Amino acid sequence: MSTTSVHAPVSGRAIALGDVPDPVFAQGMVGFGAAVDPPHDVIDAVAPVSGRVLKLMPHAYIIITGENVGVLVHLGLDTVTLQGAGFSAHVSEGDTVTAGQPIITYDVPSVVAAGLSPIVPVVVMDEREPGNVVVSGDVTQGAEIASGALLFTANK
Repeated sequence: MSTTSVHAPVSGRAIALGDVPDPVFAQGMVGFGAAVDPPHDVIDAVAPVSGRVLKLMPHAYIIITGENVGVLVHLGLDTVTLQGAGFSAHVSEGDTVTAGQPIITYDVPSVVAAGLSPIVPVVVMDEREPGNVVVSGDVTQGAEIASGALLFTANK
C-alpha cells in the first residue's frame, strides 16, 4: 500500500468534503478528500501532488501520481457553466508537474459575481473507501491554511 500526501492547491479555510454545498462532492460520488474556501482574489491554483496532468479543463484538473493515484481539483462549484471565463491555464494535458507548481489562475471574484460558490474540492478519483483518505487536523478544525499545506493523505 502506498501513502500519498495531497496538498492544498489554494490558500483559504479548510473544509470537510461533507460540508461542501454540492451533493456530488459532499456524498463522495467522485471520490473522497477535502475542500478549501479560497480568498476572494485572483489566485494561482497549484498542483496538490507531483505527477502528470491527466485531464485539464478550464475549471478543473486531474493529476495522476507515479503510484497511479488520480487527484481532482475542481475550482468552484458548477463553474463549468462559465465556459472558461475566469480561468487561465499555465500547463497542458500530458505535462509533468511538481507539487506546488501553478496550474490555473483562478479569478475568484468573477466566480462569486456570477453567483457561484468558489469552494475548491480536492478528491482522490474513484476512491470508494472513505477510510483510505485521512484529512489533516486543519480540515477537521476548519483552519485557515496556506497553499501547499497538507490537506489529506490517501492510502491506496
